[in-house]
Amino acid sequence: MKLIQRLGYYLGGFSIGLIVLAFFLNGKKVSCDYGPTARVLKNINSKKIQYQNINDSTIVNHLLNHGDVDFSKSEPRKEPCAIFYIEGKYHDDMVYLIIQNCDSVASVTDLKIVQ
Repeated sequence: MKLIQRLGYYLGGFSIGLIVLAFFLNGKKVSCDYGPTARVLKNINSKKIQYQNINDSTIVNHLLNHGDVDFSKSEPRKEPCAIFYIEGKYHDDMVYLIIQNCDSVASVTDLKIVQ
């Protein structure tokens, strides 16, 4: 079998596999959260969120969807609840969020907006 034929069979099978995969995953909420920041934010978003002395939950929700976890300032192994420092931009302001991540609930403890 010539190289061009093998390449044709490979590309044909690969394209059929992509079509089948797209068919099975179409319409499902499937995400690939491999990075540590994505896993932490997904874990926090899957829990009930309590707001302690925070008036604007819109900023908190924006940061939990688009923010970055600063692991150098966080305490992920603290018992009984891990503490995460999340930062990001909301409009043109830098926003810093400290959230306490327990087993069944996540509590927002501090929110700072720096202009």
